[in-house]
Amino acid sequence: MLDIPYVSFTDVSEQLDAWGISGTPFVFFVNYDQSQAWAGSREDAERLGIHLEIRKGNQSPQQSFSFDKKPISYDSYLSKFEIVQKGLRYGDSFLANLTAETLIDTDANLRDIFAYAQAAYKLHVENQFVVFSPECFIQIRDNQIYSFPMKGTSSTEDGPEALRKNPKEQAEHATIVDLIRNDLSQVAFPIRVEKYKYIDEVKTHEGNLWQMSSVISGTLLPHLQGRYGQILQTLLPAGSITGAPKPATMKMIQAAENYDRGFYTGIMGEFDGKNLDTGVMIRFIEQRNDQKIFKSGGGITVYSEPRKEYEELIQKVYLPF
Repeated sequence: MLDIPYVSFTDVSEQLDAWGISGTPFVFFVNYDQSQAWAGSREDAERLGIHLEIRKGNQSPQQSFSFDKKPISYDSYLSKFEIVQKGLRYGDSFLANLTAETLIDTDANLRDIFAYAQAAYKLHVENQFVVFSPECFIQIRDNQIYSFPMKGTSSTEDGPEALRKNPKEQAEHATIVDLIRNDLSQVAFPIRVEKYKYIDEVKTHEGNLWQMSSVISGTLLPHLQGRYGQILQTLLPAGSITGAPKPATMKMIQAAENYDRGFYTGIMGEFDGKNLDTGVMIRFIEQRNDQKIFKSGGGITVYSEPRKEYEELIQKVYLPF
């Protein structure tokens, strides 16, 4: 495995435009603040120890793996939560995605997790991190752009209607749908909400979760057709992992989180020569020397209860098989 030659996403985006216009297939990934990105062919990726799978079948593990998590204390989380709540009350933000790191202990290595994960979007960068994300960022097919904002989570111990009717989750989801509609309007017209607040089931080793999503679409503006780099630069970072409005919310959550997200909540994807499919890098485990760090979070509104948000952050720390 060779060292990965990361560059800024600004540099990568020009290459993505050229490949998109010429119909040249590529894979890519970019970190949260767009300071590090890589793009190339699948062959180049494999040579560098980059393994990407999108919407493929999953193997079943032939063994069970141990798993233990050591989340931050509730008091530590509460101090972060209160910074966000202060900003929400002042009107700096309407919705903020607050995340934190959790130390995990498992005998599954990153390669095992990548191989067995049940997820639509999977990425393994050897000796660095693994992602098993259920969340699409955008898809582009026949000059139509689609986004599937995912916001609102609950245990399957409650029925799916309980999630759909929960006032806090409704407010959170409505806000993110409005944000994504506004984002897409920068690159497409007209914009349509094709499906609103549908529920999917996400598998975890500790019991499954309900996840609420919507479908938003639009017709790409003529001057952007094939220019995937420009489109992604306009839309990044993803609204679902920042909040609304983006600039003020990002400043607020940076102060609250007080750590480097790195590639967590960045974007990964593939262009097959005709269609682009990209995922948000959530459900993320980073290898840090001999430790594994799981990064997770959730949306915060003025209706949020800190204890429930803390429990959701912990609930999202799991092995996906």
